[in-house]
Amino acid sequence: MASRGRPFEPTEKQRGQVEAMHAYGIPEQAIADKLEISRHTLRKYFETELKTGATTANAAVGEFLFGAITGKTVKDERARVTAAIFWAKTRMNWKETSIHQHEGADGGPIEVSTVRERIARRIARLSTEGTTSEDPEESE
Repeated sequence: MASRGRPFEPTEKQRGQVEAMHAYGIPEQAIADKLEISRHTLRKYFETELKTGATTANAAVGEFLFGAITGKTVKDERARVTAAIFWAKTRMNWKETSIHQHEGADGGPIEVSTVRERIARRIARLSTEGTTSEDPEESE
């Protein structure tokens, strides 16, 4: 860690490093440790790089994904579809859902008596006819 009060002047190389490390998601304290400065000094001298690092990375990834989806950067169809699904889920708020309905028609209770009646009719018909033909009411 740099000694207290020591003058600090960031270099262009350090600016690039800070922006890249922040873009990769490295915590500020780890960046400061790498540069051997305090977190306060990091924030003071690299404010712009800390503000733009994540945006720069997101823009690069977005550009790649968009190119993949449109077939400019990736030609593999499966990879393009995967990229398109990812884009739709993260950027367009699309989602895959499963709906499990635990209610009857119009939000009411499930009518068990109707199901029982159908089963009873089916059993009665099968026992008298001796056949397995389908009951038209069963496919309702």
